[in-house]
Amino acid sequence: MREVDVMGVRVEMPSNQPIVLLREVTGERYLPIWIGAVEATAIAFAQQGVTPPRPLTHDLLKDVLEATGNELVEVRITDVRDGVFFATLVLGSGTEISARPSDSIALALRTGTRIVCSDEVLDEAGLAVPAEQEDEVEKFREFLDHVTPEDFDAPQE
Repeated sequence: MREVDVMGVRVEMPSNQPIVLLREVTGERYLPIWIGAVEATAIAFAQQGVTPPRPLTHDLLKDVLEATGNELVEVRITDVRDGVFFATLVLGSGTEISARPSDSIALALRTGTRIVCSDEVLDEAGLAVPAEQEDEVEKFREFLDHVTPEDFDAPQE
């Protein structure tokens, strides 16, 4: 397992599909995971420190864990099959719960929990970005600094 950081969320064009971008802490691979608009908003809110007037689902789950004395100790991105990613929430008691990576990441950001990814997933779906391409990554970071959760709202028809 390799620790990863959440670089942020963006909308991939032309599909208009949100992605969350993870990066190996001690490597040069990035892992893009396509997610839903609601989850993209939840991740963006957590990264920007936005506190909604009422708890969203991920805030509620964090509160439930705290109220019951449970601690989320690790989020693991464990598998990818046919383009679908799988994750596991690991609690302090040792209990492991299957979850979607997008929900797991949103919860990890709210609880300050470490996120790790299996080498197999990084080998299969990760993208190596050599140092000379870091300027493109910097442009993406600048984008992330200016994106708002409202950018992920679905267009009204």
